Amino acid sequence: MDKIVFLGAGSTVFAKNVLGDCLLTPALQDFEISLFDINPERLRDSETMLNNIRTTSGSKCRIKAYTDRKEALRGAKYAINAIQVGGYDPCTITDFEIPKKYGLRQTIADTVGIGGIFRNLRTIPVMEAFAEDIREVCPDVLFINYTNPMAVLTNYMSRHEGINTVGLCHSVQVCVPHLFESLGMDPEGVRTRIAGINHMAWLLEASRDGVDLYPEIKKRAMEKQKEAKHHDMVRFELMLKFGYYVTESSEHNAEYHPYFIKRNYPELIEKFNIPLDEYPRRCIEQIDNWTRMREELVGNVNLEHQRSHEYASYIFEAMETNIPFKIGGNVLNNGLITNLPNEACVEVPCLVDRSGIAPTYIGDLPPQLAALNRTNINTQLLTIEAAITKRREHIYHAAMLDPHTAAELSMDDIVSLCDDLIEAHGEWLPAYH
Repeated sequence: MDKIVFLGAGSTVFAKNVLGDCLLTPALQDFEISLFDINPERLRDSETMLNNIRTTSGSKCRIKAYTDRKEALRGAKYAINAIQVGGYDPCTITDFEIPKKYGLRQTIADTVGIGGIFRNLRTIPVMEAFAEDIREVCPDVLFINYTNPMAVLTNYMSRHEGINTVGLCHSVQVCVPHLFESLGMDPEGVRTRIAGINHMAWLLEASRDGVDLYPEIKKRAMEKQKEAKHHDMVRFELMLKFGYYVTESSEHNAEYHPYFIKRNYPELIEKFNIPLDEYPRRCIEQIDNWTRMREELVGNVNLEHQRSHEYASYIFEAMETNIPFKIGGNVLNNGLITNLPNEACVEVPCLVDRSGIAPTYIGDLPPQLAALNRTNINTQLLTIEAAITKRREHIYHAAMLDPHTAAELSMDDIVSLCDDLIEAHGEWLPAYH
C-alpha cells in the first residue's frame, strides 16, 4: 500500500484541509495516510478527526498514527511537511520581544527579517534529520513543504539535501480573487501570470480577451488608497510605485521592505494600516479558541469535509492519473527567472503529471521587481550559509542584508541583537562559532 505521510500532523486544522482532501480524492483511495507528530495528544486528535471524515465520506484510505518518524516515512510515495519548531512559547515570543528592545518592530516574522532568520536557523536542523530518514527509507519520495520560511527551507531540502521537493504557499491561489474582489472587478475569464519568490511573487499579467487590465486595476487602487483605511494599503502602494501587484498580504510585505515600519516615521504605521505584532496576536487567538475548535473537529463523529483549494491532493491526483494540473510552486531557480540567482528558490507556474513537477521558464522579471526580490534572496542565501557552516558571522551577514533590519539598526546593534537572540534560543539552536 502506497503512503502519504504528514509530518506535523498535530496541526489539526491544516491536516483536515490537506488530508481531508486526500480522503475525498478517488485516485488516492488505495493509500495509507500516515500521521506523525512529536505531540502525542495532538497526534491522537488528528487521527480521530480524520477517521471521522473517513467514515462520513466512505473513504477507503487507511489512517495510521506513528510515534516513530522513520517508520511513518518508510516506503512513502509522498510526504507533506507542516511543522513549526519552537511554537509560540518560547520561540515566537523570543523572535518578537528581543528585537523590540532594539526598537525593531515586526508584523509576522516568518519569512525574512530577524524573526524569519531565526525561525530558519531552528528549523533547518529538523529538516536535516528529515532528509537523513528520507534517504534511508523513502529516497524517491516527493517532499511537499508547507512550512515557513518557505523559500529557505525548500531551497535547503532541494539544493543541500538532494530531496525531490516543491514548496506550496496559499498566496498565489488567492492573489487574483482577493485583488479583484477588493476592487469590485470580475475575475471571470482573466488570464494571469505570476512569478517571483515566495511571498514576493508578482502578478506580471492580468488581461481579458487580450485587453490589459492593469490600467483599471491601478486606477481603482489609487482611488481606494484615498478613501478609508483598508487591509491592503501596503500592497497597493508597492504596485503604484513599482508597477505590479505582489502576491502576499500587506502585513507580510510591510516587513520585507525598508519603506513602511520605521521608528523615525511612526506616522507610516497609521497611514498604511500596519498591524504590528500581528502574528503573536493570531497565535494567542488560536490558543484561546482551540478548546472550542477541538470539540468541533475532534469530538464531532459526523464531521464532514469538502475538498479545499490546497494544492497537495491535486498534485497527487495528477501524478497518479497522469491528468495534468497547474500549480504555483517553489522550486530551485536554475535559470527559470533569468535575472535572479540560479541558486535561489523561486515561485513559478508548474505543470504536474505522472512525470512529476515541471516548472515553467519565465525569463527576465521587470528589473525593479527582480531588484526587490534580490534584496530578500540575499538574506535567504546567507541564512542557509549560516545553517550549513555553523558560522555566527553569516547570521550577522544575513541580518545586516535584510532590508527592514538594516534600515532601522546600525551594524553594531544588528550584531548585538543576533547575539542576544542566539543566547535566548539556547538549545533550540545548534552551536555557532
